[in-house]
Amino acid sequence: MAQTLLMPKATAVWLVDNTALSFDQIAQFCKLHPLEVKAIADGEAAQGIKGLDPIATGQLSRDEIKRAESDTNHKLKLSEPKVRVPDSKRRGPRYTPVSKRQDRPNAILWLVRNHPELKDAQISRLVGTTKSTIEQIRDRTHWNSANLAPMDPVTLGLCSQIDLDLEVEKASKGRPLPTEAELDATLQSASDTEHYIGSDHGAEEKEIDADAVFAKLKSLKSDQPQDEDED
Repeated sequence: MAQTLLMPKATAVWLVDNTALSFDQIAQFCKLHPLEVKAIADGEAAQGIKGLDPIATGQLSRDEIKRAESDTNHKLKLSEPKVRVPDSKRRGPRYTPVSKRQDRPNAILWLVRNHPELKDAQISRLVGTTKSTIEQIRDRTHWNSANLAPMDPVTLGLCSQIDLDLEVEKASKGRPLPTEAELDATLQSASDTEHYIGSDHGAEEKEIDADAVFAKLKSLKSDQPQDEDED
């Protein structure tokens, strides 16, 4: 990855104000036209832009500036970065290891059942499958449909929980808003049900008569045959 100068105009402003470099040298380093650098020096351009010190940002060394000031033919060169940032890889189809490919149909079935709002393209990105396979599992025409069991793709290691949540959030943005009936179909709060009286109970519970209960128990004991133990 080729090195590029950060904030060229702000760097040119700083070089004009703090060095004895020529306009051509600054223009070559900042990828500007020499007349634009001259306009910056005359205050006709880049008004309100605060100068950026390339030495502080590690893009230019002080020795390099002194070398260029003493030789007008010397071209400024960017300093080598201290930290190398790897190039971002182009995202292509998700690769699924061979050992986990047999679990993809189970993961697709889980996504179809638990997140019907997901589109085929989103499922394909998550588990690395084709749209035809997703359609076969939706329609139960897959060759192994009888043996499929829904399994969480995160548990199977086919995708991360963050990727799944992002896809679900994207799919949910296009869903219609819930109706008033759906909003009202919620559980009642504890304060509303605290003093609830069921339909099987009377408006007021009758007080229990302890004497009547014990009298009934005594009558039951007296009715039992006394010769049970003799048998």
